[in-house]
Amino acid sequence: MTPPETPPETRPETDAPLVRLIDDDPDLLAAQIQSLRRAGFRVEPFADPRAALEGLGPDYPGVVLSDVRMPGLDGFELQRLLAGRDPDLPVILLTGHGDVPMAVAALKAGAWDFLTKPVARDELTAALRRATAARALVIENRALRQLAREAPPPADPVLDGDSAPMRHLRAAIGRLAESGAEVLILGPAGSGKSAVAEALHRDGPLRARPFVTIDCPTLDPARFEAEMLGSPGAAGQGRVQGRLERAHRGTLYLSGIDRLAPVLQPRLLALIEASEIWPPGAAAARPLDLRLLASSREDLGRMAEEGRLLPDLHYRLSGVALSVPPLAARREDLPALFRRLLVDTCTRGGLPLPQMTVAVRARLAGHGWPGNLRELRQFVEATALGLAPLPGGDGDGTPPGLGDLVADYEAELIREALRLSSGNASRAMERLKLPRKTFYDKLTRHGIRAADFRD
Repeated sequence: MTPPETPPETRPETDAPLVRLIDDDPDLLAAQIQSLRRAGFRVEPFADPRAALEGLGPDYPGVVLSDVRMPGLDGFELQRLLAGRDPDLPVILLTGHGDVPMAVAALKAGAWDFLTKPVARDELTAALRRATAARALVIENRALRQLAREAPPPADPVLDGDSAPMRHLRAAIGRLAESGAEVLILGPAGSGKSAVAEALHRDGPLRARPFVTIDCPTLDPARFEAEMLGSPGAAGQGRVQGRLERAHRGTLYLSGIDRLAPVLQPRLLALIEASEIWPPGAAAARPLDLRLLASSREDLGRMAEEGRLLPDLHYRLSGVALSVPPLAARREDLPALFRRLLVDTCTRGGLPLPQMTVAVRARLAGHGWPGNLRELRQFVEATALGLAPLPGGDGDGTPPGLGDLVADYEAELIREALRLSSGNASRAMERLKLPRKTFYDKLTRHGIRAADFRD
């Protein structure tokens, strides 16, 4: 019998915890479907336990909740069959009082838990949340091991991800790379602007030509001409090429152009505007033909208005702008990105691949990542070395107290509710069953903004 349709407002989002529910009583099945969906679970209902076996294996991302007394195949036999397919698949059995001794035997045989009927909704949902969290860790660690067995991708993984901002960014990179256009790359510190510049060069028509980076904040005014144009070289040695000459017919990337010293701005503009250069010690002028890429943390137009940037330099660089999203805007990419970076770090360093832990998952889900990819890479390296701080810890090895752990967990739940609700505060309050004042007090306490989670 097909269970009755649940009203659309009670259906959870597609990335909610997944439960395969098995009960041969159609009325009880329908009641459980509605109750679990209201509690925020995705439910796959089955009245036939044999049909429910389909698709349950090592890759199944959810858990199983099954009645015990069913004709043809009871819950205990079902659990034994599933343990043979995947011993780490959580199976929770709903038993009558007379089945408790058998349920204890099932626990010893590998069942995750058993609950006696009638079971309170809070007790059932708490058990299911513990089981789905444990299953997520198992799936995460299996993905890590599988990733370690695969050859690392040739491109920088920081541009990977299925979030809407990253799909948009990769599409824009593809269009701009082939066009050969000069691009100003905007984004906060550590967001991956250099990786974008390298992708624009690598995927464009100049991919076989040089890619030369100039780190603008570190340019020394006293050595500017030598760095850019080269030098005659020591006695008996040939002339040393400058960076502009090395970039000829290739790509010149001006990293951090917003932090270029004011005294160097007109000198750099004059050089990149010219069609030729005259290196020291050269017998003739050298042609200069290059594609120009630049990156900035700040709006160059505003800097020019405030007198911090030469207006002509702003006009020269601001033809096409491409924005790189901060890590907080692509949170759904974090687990896969963390896995890839962790595998790459352990492979390069010859380190054993660590297990994913609850503390690491809490940090990925609950932290704001103001340092973006740079901060994430540091966390990856600390995890690979077994030095990653626990949530709520001070980063000095001091274990966090219970209050810190509870606060971190609460903040993680609030962020998850906002993410699942696309930043809709009312829906998040309903999901968390919190009154408005309490909800907003908690947002203030944890420094969370609902607007950051809106599409």
